Amino acid sequence: METPEHAPSEIVVTGHLAVAPAERDRYLAGCAEVVRLARAAPGCRDFALGADLVDPGRVNVLERWASRAELAAFRGSGPSDDQQAALLAVDVVELEVPRSEAR
Repeated sequence: METPEHAPSEIVVTGHLAVAPAERDRYLAGCAEVVRLARAAPGCRDFALGADLVDPGRVNVLERWASRAELAAFRGSGPSDDQQAALLAVDVVELEVPRSEAR
């Protein structure tokens, strides 16, 4: 069994995006292809964007990647111009966390 300091890790991206409440549904619909592409990308373990249940201008973000290199390869140039323009604020962090072997 590996010790915690030698356990494999993964990159978790989590946080939220702020968009105009009236534009949130359109923003999320425009992200559907990004979600499909991410989930099919090498190293993607999970990728989800979703409407917050209580804040109409908030989009919750959760991504899990096998490595920082695979995350960077997928991101490329980042969001499209339309997606970028819709963002009022971004509060997202990348964390390297130990990956549990028990599943």
